[in-house]
Amino acid sequence: MPLNLDAYLGLDPLALQLQSRRMEVLANNLANVDTPNYKARDLDFRSVLAASGDPGAALRLATTDAQHIGSDPTATSSADLKYRVPLAPSLDGNTVDAQLEQAAFADNTVRYQATLTFLSTRLRDLMTAITGS
Repeated sequence: MPLNLDAYLGLDPLALQLQSRRMEVLANNLANVDTPNYKARDLDFRSVLAASGDPGAALRLATTDAQHIGSDPTATSSADLKYRVPLAPSLDGNTVDAQLEQAAFADNTVRYQATLTFLSTRLRDLMTAITGS
């Protein structure tokens, strides 16, 4: 009986890629905490995961080349990045709140580690089933 590895792993690999992308965005915000007129951005994880993870949500464009539009469901476009609404913007126009960004980064890191643990457990269980030990 053939095993569909994508079905077995579920959405965890996609979630891992999106969490990694969100870490990059949050790190970029932290790096620009003192840049005048920099606008803090964030990735709406739930909407991107829902749009790219649900195969029945919409018909995907059939592509024959990796450079075709919409060929990578895990790629996040600038449309997926949202500007963060500042609680107290600074006088120089910067909307990055360092404490908020650090908290979001720490939360995302914990979620990333949990997803890695889930994937590791699933792969370990699969290896146990294959080898029998």
